Amino acid sequence: MNKQKNALQELFLHDKPVKILMGLSSNGSKSYASVLAKTADCTYSHTVKILDMFKKLGLVQFEKSGRVKHINLTGTGEDVAQDFASITRRFTKIESK
Repeated sequence: MNKQKNALQELFLHDKPVKILMGLSSNGSKSYASVLAKTADCTYSHTVKILDMFKKLGLVQFEKSGRVKHINLTGTGEDVAQDFASITRRFTKIESK
């Protein structure tokens, strides 16, 4: 995602949850909250709160192996992440005109 904030994205989307969702999509099958926090330029605790909301909405699931908690997108979560990726590409095209 471009470092400059797109005006349309600012208007229509909340930056951190979208970055976390798209970060999960781009990181492949498994990710960690700390990596997502860094990707979204967000605190760890705020990232965990967003991930808990995503879990309640059925967008992610947590998998614990030992002390590590992996985060995976569900089928619905993957669909939503792809939709947001498409929307951000469209906003970029609109703004470049």
